[in-house]
Amino acid sequence: MLFLLALALFGWSLPLSAEETTAMAPNPLDAYAIDNFFLFIAAVLVLFMQAGFAMVESGLNAAKNSVNILFKNLMDLSVGAILFYLVGYSMMYGAPVIGGYFGFNGFGISSAAPDAPGSGVLNPQVDWLFQVAFAATAATIVSGAVAGRLQFRAYLIYSAILTGLIYPISGYWKWGGGWLDQMGFYDFAGSLVVHAVGGFAGLAGAMVLGARTGRFTKEGLPKAMPGHNLPIAALGVFILWIGWYGFNPGSQLAISGADNTNAVMLIATNTTLAAAAGAVAAMILAWVLFKKPDITMALNGVLGGLVGITANCDSVTNNEALVIGIVAGILVVLSIKLLDMIKVDDPVGAFPVHGVCGVWGGLATGIFGGHPMVAQIVGSLVIPLWAFVTMFILFSILKAVGMLRVSEEDELKGLDITEHKEEGYAGFQFFSVE
Repeated sequence: MLFLLALALFGWSLPLSAEETTAMAPNPLDAYAIDNFFLFIAAVLVLFMQAGFAMVESGLNAAKNSVNILFKNLMDLSVGAILFYLVGYSMMYGAPVIGGYFGFNGFGISSAAPDAPGSGVLNPQVDWLFQVAFAATAATIVSGAVAGRLQFRAYLIYSAILTGLIYPISGYWKWGGGWLDQMGFYDFAGSLVVHAVGGFAGLAGAMVLGARTGRFTKEGLPKAMPGHNLPIAALGVFILWIGWYGFNPGSQLAISGADNTNAVMLIATNTTLAAAAGAVAAMILAWVLFKKPDITMALNGVLGGLVGITANCDSVTNNEALVIGIVAGILVVLSIKLLDMIKVDDPVGAFPVHGVCGVWGGLATGIFGGHPMVAQIVGSLVIPLWAFVTMFILFSILKAVGMLRVSEEDELKGLDITEHKEEGYAGFQFFSVE
């Protein structure tokens, strides 16, 4: 009896022989089901990040703009999904056209299942579902950077163009097998392809829009405009952290087989370590600079660490992930201070988190991940420049035709009432600090 108990407790942990491992390997049909279900769950987690972004952005802004921010996040996903279905997915992953700078396979998604299901073979439907969640993420980053003063119709135009055109083109350069990929540029899950695109698009929007009324004094000194609901903002960051386990591990695109399983577990652990290190580093630096621990800096440190590890989470060790997260947390705090110095108003820190740490992630992939440094530098410059220049032009055109910024009167009243005639907190009276 004792022998049987010992066998039950310890026997199953004995190393398996090569023959036993082979016998336990899933057959191709099982592997096909496992890998596609894995990617489906990952896609759901990434889509859940939209809720996290909505909570972070609304919590870090004035209560009078809550409906507007939630509405923008909803439309990022809804408009973006339709356009990414119609043209974006095909442009990002289709056959090369016009010199190979983007692809095209026709409109929509091929509904044909793979001919030979097996490990790593994806049904096009679930592949699109996973990829559209990334496109929505890139678009929604900008919402926080332009919060409180952008016309809703202008945001719809921006979101449509980014998800239907700008993001797919630069995405093709790497993930569609384009020129950056051929150069050797590496971005596993999108520090640059996704996050830097959104971060630098947000910077362009914030610069063209100008600061919120009252954000800077007449002397040019920054004036704090605290968010109305830090518990909601913190909840949003926890949701994003959880969602990132779809973002990064899901980008392995398969989990069946020992190699894929081991990679997914390394990626998940590195993601956790970088996020935690980013939070601690941002807290300590902010504590030193401001003499008090600041939760908003620590929350953005979490996100900065997550963005920084996204390009290289499969290529670095656990210790290197900690270093990447620490540097990202420091960069977030310093970048927020830099924006104050140059009088650029980014209410939620979208550019420091996604833009600056996205570039850091690309460079860290060369420093720690062993990928060609020249290619990493090129990709870390070209993709952000593409997003910044194209979006700067778009926002400038919208400004020139009077479709960009709301009036000062409407801004002070709040976009919930002036743009939507709705209130995020009906029955409560909120007094503006602006």
